[in-house]
Amino acid sequence: MREVLTGYGLIEGPVWDPDKGLYFSDVRDGGIHLLSHAGEVSTVLPRRRGVGGIALHEKGGLVFGGRDISWSPLGDGEGKILLSAAEAGGIGFNDLTTDAQGRIWVGSLAFRVFSGDEPKAGSLHVIDLDGPMRTLAGGVMLTNGLGFSPDGRRLYHSDTRGNLVRVYDVNTDATVGPWRPFVQFDGAADGLKVAADGSVWVADARGGRVAVFEPDGTHRQDIAVPLPMVTSLCFGGADLRDLYVVTGSEHGPTETCATVFRTRVEVAGLAMGPCRVVV
Repeated sequence: MREVLTGYGLIEGPVWDPDKGLYFSDVRDGGIHLLSHAGEVSTVLPRRRGVGGIALHEKGGLVFGGRDISWSPLGDGEGKILLSAAEAGGIGFNDLTTDAQGRIWVGSLAFRVFSGDEPKAGSLHVIDLDGPMRTLAGGVMLTNGLGFSPDGRRLYHSDTRGNLVRVYDVNTDATVGPWRPFVQFDGAADGLKVAADGSVWVADARGGRVAVFEPDGTHRQDIAVPLPMVTSLCFGGADLRDLYVVTGSEHGPTETCATVFRTRVEVAGLAMGPCRVVV
């Protein structure tokens, strides 16, 4: 597990772009950043805070969460809000993913996580290709990582304050059946990704690890991470066997030591396909 970058407030939303490198956000201090293949770091979207999830868009630019779900071309031209928090009945959004058709699947937040507000449940939503949003499930106390099984028939969903990872059966019309526990999580289930063999890789925001589970929920292994607040991960590199792991800062909100780590793993990850929602 090698340190690649450090000096951020709270890193989230890592997503691999085969052409450009690793995008990631700094939730606390703001900005979406790019770590290029050459190891150079640039800020592609300054100031934007609270971004918990990022996806590539097939027309270029990025889709990202926070106070709303937005698309930005990351250059000249106007961006677009795809879904506001008010439309989703919340105050913002956290992590997100895309399905094989390019829809956006995202969880909403109903309270300010770092402000001491009383926790309130958010929901799971899908944004269809032509733009409308549908609410699919509720009762998510702190929505976090989302990822599909290799065949697209199951959706995994971290509920950090529920101390579990949910799993939903996904129907062909992009609805879901009732959720059930995939794993009761001994820690704080944060971001997650699914590998090509169907295993589910979950960041532990309290445990200094990435926990890996078999498709049936059996615990396969833990991958140790040098900092305790492991917030998310993604697979990258030409063969998708570079595991990028991102963290918060070690001792609290005033520190600035959130880090991007990288290690090699034996199984390849699943690439998250581009968003195709109309922009």
